[in-house]
Amino acid sequence: MQTILGSNGQIGYELAKELYNNYTTDIRLVSRNPKKVNPSDQLVSADLLDFEQTIKAIETSEIVYFTVGLPMDSDLWESNFLKITNNVIQACKEAKSKLVFFDNTYMYPKDNTPQDENTKFFPVGRKSVIRSKMAELVVSEMEDGHLEAVICRAPEFYGPNKTQSITNTLVLNKIKSNTTATIPVNKATLRTLIWTPDASCAMALIGNTPNAYGQSWHLPCDDPHTFQEMMHISEKILNKSLKYRVIHLWQFKIAKLFSKEIRELDELLPRYEVDNIFISDKFKKAFPDFNVTSFETGIMQVLTENSSK
Repeated sequence: MQTILGSNGQIGYELAKELYNNYTTDIRLVSRNPKKVNPSDQLVSADLLDFEQTIKAIETSEIVYFTVGLPMDSDLWESNFLKITNNVIQACKEAKSKLVFFDNTYMYPKDNTPQDENTKFFPVGRKSVIRSKMAELVVSEMEDGHLEAVICRAPEFYGPNKTQSITNTLVLNKIKSNTTATIPVNKATLRTLIWTPDASCAMALIGNTPNAYGQSWHLPCDDPHTFQEMMHISEKILNKSLKYRVIHLWQFKIAKLFSKEIRELDELLPRYEVDNIFISDKFKKAFPDFNVTSFETGIMQVLTENSSK
């Protein structure tokens, strides 16, 4: 049995498809209101803030994938995320389940230093501090030998279907709806983005590779590109000129006075001022046959997906 916690999100959805197609049909999907992805999926409704419900959701699982997401709300993260993470860790220990922990890069320094698996945490901002503490909980249990676990870390998403990210929301979705794209802070800085199906496929591969455990992995990405390059690629695909505007950091700082949504983005925005280089060479060397989706192919899929509806 392989269990996905947070199965309704885009990563959980793609992960369920990948596991079913290439690893096992014995899959359990867990969320507050889980939905089937594959015909044989077992559905379990659970509140992971409740330890007993968490134990029931995880029991008999060989591998547990943590893909739990919460809305961008610092208060909610501080009250819920660490408790959920601790419940999952303790339940995995009781069930003797392996844990595959899906993580982001919030805890990394928000400068132009290239990021690899040895990058030291330097969290700035409430959500960054929480994600740092979550990862440290897993690492501590892993290093003490109390939990067989692996951390799979990804940078910002872009992707098909209901992928939620700044890039999808402000740029790609605007292009798809034929409105002016909104580029955050700087159109010319390099950004490493991960294609959501690649993230899920790589996580399934790591989770089903026994010697991958006990360490952290950066999930595989194509070379970094600028938002300006994204616009040029999109124009070639659609064969038309596209409009965009850059919202500068000072404009965001004014907007956050009036918008809670913008305030929740505030701690992430400094990273858009500088090149953001996420290095996934370790994965590419260990799994040389893994096919990383090119930036051009990913953008084409997002845009043509829209035009076919």
